[in-house]
Parts: sequence; structure tokens; C-alpha cells
Amino acid sequence: MGEKSEISRQQQKSRETREKIFQAAKRILQKKGYEELSIKNICEEAGVSNGSFYHHFKTKDDLLSYYIEDQPKIDPDLLELPENVAGVKTGIIQVYMNYVKYCRELGVEFMAEYYDTKNQALNADIRTERPYPIVTVQTYVEKAIQAGIVSLNVKIEEFTTDIRMIVIGNVFEWCIKHGEADFEGNMSRSLGKYLDAVLSAAGDA
Repeated sequence: MGEKSEISRQQQKSRETREKIFQAAKRILQKKGYEELSIKNICEEAGVSNGSFYHHFKTKDDLLSYYIEDQPKIDPDLLELPENVAGVKTGIIQVYMNYVKYCRELGVEFMAEYYDTKNQALNADIRTERPYPIVTVQTYVEKAIQAGIVSLNVKIEEFTTDIRMIVIGNVFEWCIKHGEADFEGNMSRSLGKYLDAVLSAAGDA
């Protein structure tokens, strides 16, 4: 029992330190921008050592990605396989509605600074370690294909690339309009149109 509570205390402390580091990065981003977001500045702002930073994150982009990609919690019930193609489309759009909600929580200033072309955390070819939303969606669609619910008329790699680009485009549009775009409406409309074009009921020729 003692050991277990010791572990959970350590996990709690670790979570708190991660959060402290993230909040410091967020303040720097919002006040000074991506250029000023060095690990040295983050550690000073958070009051932690460099060693502590590297214990939790590999790089500053890793820190930002952890928050952008790991945080939106997907309700597992959503990703139980539905009965038909319409249900699959609804499930995928719901994943990204969760993501939109999370972007709003982080704030448009934060997201606008994060969506910097220098930020390699946005490069899917480099970032492979974590189950961010597109991996969730890919697994979901593969399961639906195997279960004979839907068929996909493009390669799965093309599908995930297209979805990623649609999502990035919508986030970017929201950022450059300083939050004035219809984020939810645009995201669900553009994803919906794309999904209508590439997904069909498995029996349909």
C-alpha cells in the first residue's frame, strides 16, 4: 500500500511540474512569441532546472506537442464501431470537434504562436511517437473497414494526410482571423465533405 501511494505521489508531483513548465511556456508565447521560447527562458519563468525540463520533455516543441496532441480526451464510447458509414463519419468529426474545443481552451494567441513553420512538432514525418488525433482516426477507420462497415476509395496514408491538411488549414484560418472564423462550422463542413467523397458503405460498388 505504502509503495503504491508513493508512486502516485511521484506521478502527481511529475504532473504538477509538467503543468508548471507548460504554463511558463504559454506565458512566454503569449507575451513575447515563439522566437523567445527558449528552454533557458522557460526554465527561468517556471523556476525549474534545465535537468528537470529534460526529465519531462525532449525539446520545447515536444513540450508544446504534448499539450496540443495528448490532451483532448476521446470518449472511448465514441470510438466503438457504429453500425453504418454515417456513424463512422460522425465519430471522426467528433474527434476533431474535441480538438477544436481544446484549441479554444488554449486560446488563439497560443495556437497562432504554435502554428509557426519553424515548429517541427507540426511535421508528421518527424513526429511519430504519440497517439495524437489522426492516429486515433486512422485506427478507427481501419477497424471499420475490417468490420465491413465502410470502404475507403483512397489509400489509408493518403486519407490521413488529407485529414491532417484539412485540420491544419482550419486551425490556421482561425488563427489568422484572430478567432473570428466559424471554427466549429468550418471544421465540420470541410471534414464532412471530404469524408463523403472518400468513405462509402462497404457493399456499395
